[in-house]
Amino acid sequence: MSIAVPEPYGSQLQAVRDGYGDPLARAIPTHITLLGPTEVPAERLPELEPHLAGVAAAFAPFPMRLCGTSGFRPVSPVVFVEVVKGAGTTDALQERVRTGLLAGELRFPFHAHVTIGHDLPDEVLERAEREQAGFAADFEVTEFCLYLHGADGVWRPQWKFPLGAAR
Repeated sequence: MSIAVPEPYGSQLQAVRDGYGDPLARAIPTHITLLGPTEVPAERLPELEPHLAGVAAAFAPFPMRLCGTSGFRPVSPVVFVEVVKGAGTTDALQERVRTGLLAGELRFPFHAHVTIGHDLPDEVLERAEREQAGFAADFEVTEFCLYLHGADGVWRPQWKFPLGAAR
């Protein structure tokens, strides 16, 4: 589950990630994660759509600003663009998504971000953090999406859930 970064920013950041040699750059659309990959038993899949539609209906569209870079190193080899406006609403949204069927413990505390480098050599991550520090983008979040992780490793959008006022 994630918020897609809209165009032209999504393609720009995907090209940046690809340019640093991240092998997942073309398999994963540019996004802000709400819930990481989660297995759901096939017989329970019909419960997902009403749950997520209800979550989306409870939130109005909200402004988001991406600006600057940071990372999770040394805990995790990730460099990212910061969410500096809309992070609080994104946090509340992910908390609501992770209820009911999708309830579970997080491996790391939630931090809204857009990955630009993952599992790359330290010098590449340092360069990505430095070179992208001036990146900035403003947009309105109007929906979130459930992605299906294909056997080929590519994430494909399955269902979009418009936020309350966007319906």
